[in-house]
Amino acid sequence: MATRYFGQRIRRNEDPRLLTGQALFTDDVNLPNTLHVAFYRSDYAHGKILSIDTEEAKKRPGVIGVYTAEDLGDYWQRGPLLVPPPPIKDIVFNERTQVPLAKDKICHAGEAVVMVVAESRYIAEDAVEDIEVDIDFLDAVVDIEKAMTDESPLVHDDIEKNIAAHVVQEKGSYSSIRDKAHTVISRKFIYDRGTAAAMENRGVVANWDERNQQLTVWDTTQAPIPIRNGLAAMLGLSQSQVRVIAPFIGGGFGPKIMMFYPEEVLIPWVSKQLKRPVKWIEDREENFFSTTHERGQVHEAEIAVAEDGKILGIHDVFVHDAGAYAPYGLTVPINSQCTLLGCYDVPNYYSEFTAVFTNKPIVTPYRGAGRQHGVFVMERLLDLAAQKLGMTPVEIRRKNFIPQDAFPYDNEIIYQDFSPLVYDSGNYEPALKRAVELIEYDKFIKEEQPRLLQEGKRVGIGIVSYVEGTGIGPYEGAKVSIDPSGKVSLVTGIGTQGQGHFTSFAQIVSEVLDVPVEDVRVVTGDTLEFGWGAGTFASRGAVVAGSACHEAALAVKKKIHKLASEILEASEDDLEVSGGNVQVKGVPDTAISLGELAAKANPLRGAVKPGTEPGLEATSYFGPSRGTTASGVHAMIVSVDPETFLVNIERYIVVHDCGRVINPMILDGQIQGGVAQGIGNAFYEQLFFDENGQLLNASFMDYLLPTSLDVPKIEGDHIETPSPLNPLGVKGAGEAGAIPVGALYAQAIENAFHDCNLEILEIPLSPNRLYEIISQNKTKEQI
Repeated sequence: MATRYFGQRIRRNEDPRLLTGQALFTDDVNLPNTLHVAFYRSDYAHGKILSIDTEEAKKRPGVIGVYTAEDLGDYWQRGPLLVPPPPIKDIVFNERTQVPLAKDKICHAGEAVVMVVAESRYIAEDAVEDIEVDIDFLDAVVDIEKAMTDESPLVHDDIEKNIAAHVVQEKGSYSSIRDKAHTVISRKFIYDRGTAAAMENRGVVANWDERNQQLTVWDTTQAPIPIRNGLAAMLGLSQSQVRVIAPFIGGGFGPKIMMFYPEEVLIPWVSKQLKRPVKWIEDREENFFSTTHERGQVHEAEIAVAEDGKILGIHDVFVHDAGAYAPYGLTVPINSQCTLLGCYDVPNYYSEFTAVFTNKPIVTPYRGAGRQHGVFVMERLLDLAAQKLGMTPVEIRRKNFIPQDAFPYDNEIIYQDFSPLVYDSGNYEPALKRAVELIEYDKFIKEEQPRLLQEGKRVGIGIVSYVEGTGIGPYEGAKVSIDPSGKVSLVTGIGTQGQGHFTSFAQIVSEVLDVPVEDVRVVTGDTLEFGWGAGTFASRGAVVAGSACHEAALAVKKKIHKLASEILEASEDDLEVSGGNVQVKGVPDTAISLGELAAKANPLRGAVKPGTEPGLEATSYFGPSRGTTASGVHAMIVSVDPETFLVNIERYIVVHDCGRVINPMILDGQIQGGVAQGIGNAFYEQLFFDENGQLLNASFMDYLLPTSLDVPKIEGDHIETPSPLNPLGVKGAGEAGAIPVGALYAQAIENAFHDCNLEILEIPLSPNRLYEIISQNKTKEQI
């Protein structure tokens, strides 16, 4: 289908503001008479609070208030459970959510205990040093496997064995086919913790206007509308009295969707108490403790295959580290459980997980949201099976792909959106074929690798597949309007964190109304402008909000036709909207500009006709019946320095299918950013805790991040299998780049050391860890 705007490489509307420093971020909000907040955070990971002495802090000049949990009164309450457990049979779930300030017990290092409000952040920080908190140290729960034992201390005294949840999902009967399999391979896989490390830390600015009885909050959140609703309820205000603005955000990646952090709850409350603007901006050290982490899991998994490599079944039992609290329910481990199935026809599947509480910071979704773990386990099992059967990684994947004529494909288990895990569409073989061609797989294996190995160079190749569940509900909305200038306004409730919403949403509307993209003004993340929606997460912006934009634009177009038909005395079917005008088809002399028409739709005299409404404006909502499924194949070639064990990516290929592509340039950027984070997740980023629950590398001096020198140019291509679940045929892409990278690293590095009996069963890696793993298999001389 020929399009003017949809599918085109149009430059981003928002970039001039971002590149010239004109974009508003939360820390840019500086109101007159603003107070500043700092927090006393626990040095201990686990302990009972015996006493809190704040008297010296209160005496410090410039300190306005010092607050403990007792000072909050009835406002002290646990945060909401953001996502309840899905309707899975015999599920066990023990709810425990975070508190604004620790009252009786400390559950993780860095937990906020006291809030100090002062005339400046400097004074507030100094006052924090005046506070004395007496804590009775308790043994910490750190190891997730030991957390379930009878000997383990309890994170929450009223919950048995630190169990946050226990879930079993089953398809077919794995036990009935295991003994019939030609080959059964069992391994233990470890995927450890990291952090999002967004460029912009979290921040909140709140201003209670006593005269207008209005609360305005600027928040680095991915979900401004739920924050608005929650704050209104907690503060005893109507929703119309609370305005939450999510301005430009320097990276969200999931942790900023975790609604109702302690700081998000406390800053608006204290502004209302003191009747002054109050500001808190997280510093980098705080970010390591007070912003949620990505997940840690341990899997005991096995694959049963036939002699020809066909998967007969998968059995996976894993432990998931929830951290000290679980406000986001079971989203992350459910994603791991479901995404493990990947692109493959798995007739028998047994999956069991136990989520455990530990004395570590909270775990919530981070780009990929547990999908990495499932993909890592499945792709590693396939690699091991291929090696055992004498097959190539490409052959065993091709053998097990779900065929195109099998869609929609029912996996017979429940997904995170509470619906059956049904793949709406897909076509996996062409993506694999294209990736093999682009990476020149056969040539590398037969020619390049042997030649380089003879020269003493360690090089390897990897190729993996994945499915990403995207575009889940519940719904999003959009309002489109045309004003007399001819400009178009588009407002939606979701926030933006760099995904290009200001451009891609404009392209959707431009395609319907045939106006230039630069003439569409887009507003996101302001509850005063649009008051209903869920937020930006789970690769759902283009699918859900984008479809709402499309529907609203169509409704406006219908109004254009109706009004123009009256003015031009022509049938609506005989009209066309083109180039910012509406006219009778083939008769340009009849053209009326959309701006002129908008003015006529809002007369200053006369009555509105029954059954009509003024203005060229419409609001629409879209809620999908279930999520879509994007998919893709990643391939890469690596070289490994045999002395330092640094890994260099020589080539990186991505062939991705996210349905119809709105803007290929923006999509390429999303994939590039996702791969960069995936590289960090696979080979650089890992949080280390000691036996007392102390985080040992809470700074960028010790927590490694990939730099521009470590992230290669991404060579890519796209396969388009439109989704039947939305009018645009689109699927999400925000997390796709990050999901399969760990598995890809493992396969490529194993291939580079294929003569050393190497098995990579854990992620993240690092040069020193890679050296340790290889040394366990061979001596240095053999390496």
